[in-house]
Amino acid sequence: MSQVTMTVNGKTASGDVEGRTLLSHFLRETLNLTGTHVGCDTSQCGACVVHVNGEAVKACTMLAAEADGASVDTIEGQANADGSLNVIQQAFQDHHGLQCGFCTPGMVMSTAALLKDNPKPSEAEIRDYLEGNICRCTGYHNIVKAILAASGQDVSAVAAE
Repeated sequence: MSQVTMTVNGKTASGDVEGRTLLSHFLRETLNLTGTHVGCDTSQCGACVVHVNGEAVKACTMLAAEADGASVDTIEGQANADGSLNVIQQAFQDHHGLQCGFCTPGMVMSTAALLKDNPKPSEAEIRDYLEGNICRCTGYHNIVKAILAASGQDVSAVAAE
């Protein structure tokens, strides 16, 4: 066992981990931040996306020890300071970009990374970027609309699937 310390959603967090402890499990089981979902443990679904030092990372493919000293942002840290939904979360709600909600935290975190790097992505760029995130409910149509809305773009031209 070794101790890891990181800044999670702006607050210092520490815990003892085994060498094989994944970041996703550390966040969920040690820090009780259960918004980071574990869907596959193989980096296929994207439900576990968090930001580590500002970069989108699938937390099921990173050891907690690798995040020692890092800044980690999870879905729990995405709301506005007053607790209201941020622009991405609100767009997902407004445009029905979720159904069961299991993939939503990873989709929101991936969207935040996309919009940081590309503030006005096209529909094709959004679909390409989300290739590593699986949603088994929505067919992605409303997720794409939500991301366009969050970027301040017109959603009426999104092609129906």
